[in-house]
Amino acid sequence: MNIICLDLEGVLVPEIWIDFADLTGIDALRATTRDIADYDELMQMRLAELDRHNLGLRDIEAVIDRMAPLDGALTFLDGLRARYQVIILSDTFYEFARPLMRQLNWPTLFCHTLETDEHGRISGYQLRMPDHKRAAVEAFRQLNFNVAAAGDSYNDTGMLGAAHHGFLFNAPDNVIRDFPDFPVMGDYAALSEAISDRLDQS
Repeated sequence: MNIICLDLEGVLVPEIWIDFADLTGIDALRATTRDIADYDELMQMRLAELDRHNLGLRDIEAVIDRMAPLDGALTFLDGLRARYQVIILSDTFYEFARPLMRQLNWPTLFCHTLETDEHGRISGYQLRMPDHKRAAVEAFRQLNFNVAAAGDSYNDTGMLGAAHHGFLFNAPDNVIRDFPDFPVMGDYAALSEAISDRLDQS
Protein backbone atom coordinates (compact mmCIF):
# COMPACT_ATOMS: atom_id res chain seq x y z
CA MET A 1 0.00 0.00 0.00
CA ASN A 2 1.34 3.42 -1.01
CA ILE A 3 0.89 6.76 0.74
CA ILE A 4 2.10 10.23 -0.21
CA CYS A 5 2.95 12.94 2.33
CA LEU A 6 3.10 16.54 1.09
CA ASP A 7 4.05 19.80 2.70
CA LEU A 8 1.43 22.54 2.28
CA GLU A 9 2.97 26.02 2.02
CA GLY A 10 5.31 26.36 -0.93
CA VAL A 11 4.09 23.06 -2.38
CA LEU A 12 0.33 23.46 -2.74
CA VAL A 13 -0.39 27.00 -1.52
CA PRO A 14 1.63 30.23 -1.25
CA GLU A 15 3.58 31.04 1.88
CA ILE A 16 0.92 32.61 4.12
CA TRP A 17 3.34 34.70 6.16
CA ILE A 18 4.97 36.18 3.04
CA ASP A 19 1.60 37.33 1.70
CA PHE A 20 0.80 38.80 5.09
CA ALA A 21 4.16 40.59 5.17
CA ASP A 22 3.52 42.03 1.71
CA LEU A 23 0.16 43.41 2.83
CA THR A 24 1.38 44.90 6.11
CA GLY A 25 4.83 46.00 4.98
CA ILE A 26 6.48 44.15 7.90
CA ASP A 27 9.58 42.74 6.23
CA ALA A 28 10.54 40.56 9.20
CA LEU A 29 7.42 38.44 8.63
CA ARG A 30 8.73 37.38 5.23
CA ALA A 31 11.01 34.85 6.95
CA THR A 32 9.90 31.22 6.66
CA THR A 33 11.34 27.81 7.42
CA ARG A 34 13.27 28.22 4.18
CA ASP A 35 15.28 30.89 6.01
CA ILE A 36 15.20 29.89 9.70
CA ALA A 37 15.50 26.18 10.40
CA ASP A 38 14.52 26.43 14.10
CA TYR A 39 10.71 26.55 14.06
CA ASP A 40 10.30 27.85 17.61
CA GLU A 41 12.76 30.67 16.95
CA LEU A 42 10.80 31.58 13.82
CA MET A 43 7.41 31.54 15.57
CA GLN A 44 8.61 33.55 18.55
CA MET A 45 9.89 36.21 16.16
CA ARG A 46 6.55 36.23 14.32
CA LEU A 47 4.51 36.56 17.51
CA ALA A 48 6.75 39.38 18.73
CA GLU A 49 6.28 41.24 15.44
CA LEU A 50 2.50 40.81 15.61
CA ASP A 51 2.47 42.19 19.15
CA ARG A 52 4.71 45.09 18.16
CA HIS A 53 2.30 46.09 15.39
CA ASN A 54 -0.90 45.25 17.33
CA LEU A 55 -2.06 42.66 14.79
CA GLY A 56 -4.13 39.58 15.59
CA LEU A 57 -5.76 36.52 14.10
CA ARG A 58 -8.50 38.46 12.33
CA ASP A 59 -5.90 40.49 10.43
CA ILE A 60 -4.19 37.33 9.20
CA GLU A 61 -7.50 35.67 8.32
CA ALA A 62 -8.36 38.67 6.14
CA VAL A 63 -5.27 37.92 4.05
CA ILE A 64 -5.87 34.17 3.87
CA ASP A 65 -9.44 34.68 2.68
CA ARG A 66 -8.02 36.31 -0.45
CA MET A 67 -5.44 33.60 -1.15
CA ALA A 68 -5.76 30.70 -3.58
CA PRO A 69 -3.79 27.49 -4.13
CA LEU A 70 -0.78 27.65 -6.44
CA ASP A 71 -1.51 27.30 -10.16
CA GLY A 72 -1.97 23.64 -10.97
CA ALA A 73 -2.02 22.50 -7.34
CA LEU A 74 -5.60 21.25 -7.32
CA THR A 75 -5.16 19.26 -10.53
CA PHE A 76 -1.91 17.80 -9.21
CA LEU A 77 -3.47 16.87 -5.88
CA ASP A 78 -6.61 15.40 -7.44
CA GLY A 79 -4.45 13.29 -9.75
CA LEU A 80 -2.51 11.86 -6.82
CA ARG A 81 -5.63 11.23 -4.75
CA ALA A 82 -7.16 9.24 -7.60
CA ARG A 83 -4.26 6.76 -7.35
CA TYR A 84 -2.88 6.97 -3.82
CA GLN A 85 -3.67 7.90 -0.26
CA VAL A 86 -2.45 11.48 0.34
CA ILE A 87 -1.78 13.23 3.66
CA ILE A 88 -0.80 16.89 4.03
CA LEU A 89 1.82 17.34 6.77
CA SER A 90 2.30 21.01 7.60
CA ASP A 91 3.69 23.31 10.26
CA THR A 92 0.88 25.77 9.63
CA PHE A 93 -2.17 26.03 11.87
CA TYR A 94 -5.73 24.79 11.38
CA GLU A 95 -6.98 28.34 11.94
CA PHE A 96 -4.95 29.52 8.93
CA ALA A 97 -5.48 26.54 6.67
CA ARG A 98 -9.26 26.08 6.55
CA PRO A 99 -10.02 28.51 3.68
CA LEU A 100 -7.28 26.95 1.57
CA MET A 101 -8.28 23.38 2.44
CA ARG A 102 -11.77 24.15 1.18
CA GLN A 103 -10.31 25.20 -2.18
CA LEU A 104 -8.30 21.95 -2.31
CA ASN A 105 -11.43 19.82 -1.70
CA TRP A 106 -10.59 19.12 1.95
CA PRO A 107 -7.56 16.80 1.86
CA THR A 108 -6.50 15.26 5.16
CA LEU A 109 -4.28 17.72 7.02
CA PHE A 110 -2.06 17.18 10.06
CA CYS A 111 -0.80 20.48 11.51
CA HIS A 112 -0.87 22.63 14.68
CA THR A 113 -3.20 25.00 16.56
CA LEU A 114 -2.97 28.61 17.66
CA GLU A 115 -3.72 30.03 21.09
CA THR A 116 -5.64 33.31 21.13
CA ASP A 117 -7.01 35.57 23.85
CA GLU A 118 -10.45 37.17 24.07
CA HIS A 119 -9.30 40.06 21.87
CA GLY A 120 -8.08 37.84 19.03
CA ARG A 121 -4.41 38.39 19.91
CA ILE A 122 -2.30 35.35 19.14
CA SER A 123 -0.76 34.52 22.49
CA GLY A 124 1.04 31.33 21.54
CA TYR A 125 0.82 28.11 19.62
CA GLN A 126 0.40 24.43 20.39
CA LEU A 127 2.49 21.96 18.43
CA ARG A 128 0.72 18.66 17.86
CA MET A 129 4.10 17.14 18.69
CA PRO A 130 7.73 18.06 17.97
CA ASP A 131 8.99 17.05 14.51
CA HIS A 132 5.54 15.71 13.69
CA LYS A 133 6.20 15.33 9.95
CA ARG A 134 9.02 12.86 10.47
CA ALA A 135 7.08 11.05 13.22
CA ALA A 136 4.04 10.68 10.94
CA VAL A 137 6.10 9.21 8.12
CA GLU A 138 7.81 6.79 10.49
CA ALA A 139 4.40 5.73 11.83
CA PHE A 140 3.08 5.13 8.30
CA ARG A 141 6.12 2.98 7.57
CA GLN A 142 5.44 0.93 10.70
CA LEU A 143 1.91 0.42 9.35
CA ASN A 144 3.53 -1.12 6.27
CA PHE A 145 2.90 1.81 3.91
CA ASN A 146 5.36 2.57 1.14
CA VAL A 147 5.87 6.32 1.64
CA ALA A 148 6.78 9.07 -0.82
CA ALA A 149 7.15 12.61 0.52
CA ALA A 150 7.71 16.07 -0.97
CA GLY A 151 8.49 19.43 0.60
CA ASP A 152 10.43 22.62 0.03
CA SER A 153 11.96 23.73 3.33
CA TYR A 154 14.34 22.79 6.14
CA ASN A 155 11.44 21.61 8.28
CA ASP A 156 10.49 19.08 5.60
CA THR A 157 13.82 17.32 5.43
CA GLY A 158 13.11 15.07 8.41
CA MET A 159 10.06 13.58 6.71
CA LEU A 160 11.88 13.34 3.37
CA GLY A 161 14.67 11.39 5.03
CA ALA A 162 12.22 9.12 6.85
CA ALA A 163 10.24 8.33 3.68
CA HIS A 164 11.15 5.57 1.26
CA HIS A 165 11.28 8.26 -1.44
CA GLY A 166 11.84 11.94 -0.58
CA PHE A 167 11.74 14.87 -3.02
CA LEU A 168 12.48 18.57 -2.76
CA PHE A 169 9.92 20.63 -4.68
CA ASN A 170 10.76 24.19 -5.78
CA ALA A 171 13.19 24.42 -2.88
CA PRO A 172 15.50 27.45 -2.52
CA ASP A 173 19.19 27.11 -3.29
CA ASN A 174 20.24 27.04 0.37
CA VAL A 175 18.04 24.02 1.14
CA ILE A 176 19.17 22.22 -2.01
CA ARG A 177 22.80 22.94 -1.13
CA ASP A 178 22.43 21.69 2.45
CA PHE A 179 20.51 18.52 1.45
CA PRO A 180 22.03 17.40 -1.86
CA ASP A 181 20.86 13.77 -1.57
CA PHE A 182 17.19 14.57 -2.28
CA PRO A 183 16.06 14.73 -5.93
CA VAL A 184 14.85 18.23 -6.84
CA MET A 185 11.62 18.73 -8.81
CA GLY A 186 10.63 22.06 -10.30
CA ASP A 187 7.02 21.52 -11.42
CA TYR A 188 3.98 19.36 -10.68
CA ALA A 189 4.33 17.22 -13.81
CA ALA A 190 7.89 16.24 -12.92
CA LEU A 191 6.99 15.58 -9.27
CA SER A 192 3.95 13.50 -10.16
CA GLU A 193 5.97 11.43 -12.62
CA ALA A 194 8.82 10.92 -10.15
CA ILE A 195 6.45 9.83 -7.39
CA SER A 196 4.61 7.42 -9.67
CA ASP A 197 7.84 5.95 -11.03
CA ARG A 198 9.22 5.29 -7.53
CA LEU A 199 5.99 3.96 -6.02
CA ASP A 200 5.04 1.81 -8.99
CA GLN A 201 8.46 0.17 -8.96
CA SER A 202 8.35 -0.57 -5.24
